[in-house]
Amino acid sequence: MNTKIFGVIALIAIVGGGAFYGGMTYAKSQVPARGQFTGNGQFPGGPGGGARAGANGGITFGEIIAKDESSITIKMPDNSTKIVLVGSNAQVMKSTTGSLDDLAIGTQVTITGPANSDGSVTAESVQIRPEGSVPFGNGTRTNPN
Repeated sequence: MNTKIFGVIALIAIVGGGAFYGGMTYAKSQVPARGQFTGNGQFPGGPGGGARAGANGGITFGEIIAKDESSITIKMPDNSTKIVLVGSNAQVMKSTTGSLDDLAIGTQVTITGPANSDGSVTAESVQIRPEGSVPFGNGTRTNPN
């Protein structure tokens, strides 16, 4: 009888340990939710400069250097550029509601929206920032570790 109880306890310990290990492995494989910082103080998937985007989108910021009827080109703080597709569904925000006409070359903007497979971003919203403003504090990254 003692061997049966010992066997059941051992089986429960093995199954519980395996479930715990499996859960920990699964949790490590998950990408943090949009807007959460990773352990290194950056947004998930952020390639640097003016982009902080996960696989499904995020935030892009910089200066508009070119514009046409359906897109703007942003010069990001690391001097790279990003094409942003700006459709009629994108909200253009400033202290009052703006329009696509407010997106002028030289304007500082912060854009939220999903990344496309070609490296461009489709804008869900465009926020016009006051001249001289720096997004996310001082615009530098620090590693809190």
